[in-house]
Amino acid sequence: MSHPLFESQLSLPLKQRGKVRDIYTLDEKHLLIVATDRISAFDVILPTPIPNKGKILTNLSNFWFDFTQSVIPNHLASLDLNQFIKNADLIKQRAIVVKKLKPLAVEAVVRGYLAGSGWKDYQKTGNICGIKLPSGLQQAEQLPEPIYTPSTKAELGQHDENIDFAVTCSLIGTKLAEQVRDVSLKIYQLARNYASKRGIIIADTKFEFGLDENDQLVLMDEVLTPDSSRFWPMTQYRTGISPPSFDKQFIRDYLETLDWNKTPPAPVLPQNIVAKTAEKYQEAQQQLI
Repeated sequence: MSHPLFESQLSLPLKQRGKVRDIYTLDEKHLLIVATDRISAFDVILPTPIPNKGKILTNLSNFWFDFTQSVIPNHLASLDLNQFIKNADLIKQRAIVVKKLKPLAVEAVVRGYLAGSGWKDYQKTGNICGIKLPSGLQQAEQLPEPIYTPSTKAELGQHDENIDFAVTCSLIGTKLAEQVRDVSLKIYQLARNYASKRGIIIADTKFEFGLDENDQLVLMDEVLTPDSSRFWPMTQYRTGISPPSFDKQFIRDYLETLDWNKTPPAPVLPQNIVAKTAEKYQEAQQQLI
């Protein structure tokens, strides 16, 4: 297992450090995105990185970008890293060159199963984001059909908030909102069918989109990774419980046992939790590609 990368330091203009990704400006039309091994929980960046996490996220996203390019163009650019930085080999497995886009102000969330915040909403109201669901559904139960449940895109350290489709239309316009919804559902269904043949249930996922210079919709950020999706192993799936997942739920469960108020600074993770989490990410990659 390679030495983890908590924070990249490149001789390029730093545009932003997110929860996981460091973004650098290359030129007027391109950015360099480096997926570090940082991990967050409850919207707080933890001080302990997960070895190889950034490489796995990059590898999986690149796979899905290729898999979905017949549905929608993506932000990947064909430029070579080596023309911008020296020693590109040090980050090439975790870095991508992308086109600059105008990000949309919403996150596109698709749910195929009743879990997470959707399960909490359903218990209270019988709805998710204003969508009425049949009564009597159990936790983790498959929905009659996948539903589109957008959310706001919060600033670093803030919480995304679920919104209904009407709010999405008011934020980005009805025509674009409908396109985002339809594309998101199509990608999810394609990916769900693919993953199911490899023993993984994609319970839900989120996508991010931007507009290019011609105002065309483009898929961006990351796609169908354990950070942006809820992956369940088919062999351990059953309704009525929250199934084990190939993501950071393992870390969330550990943190819930601590006397921590879920605000910075976050506690250091013990080595056994780090190793188990790294193993979960690795398993997801090995099963999917």
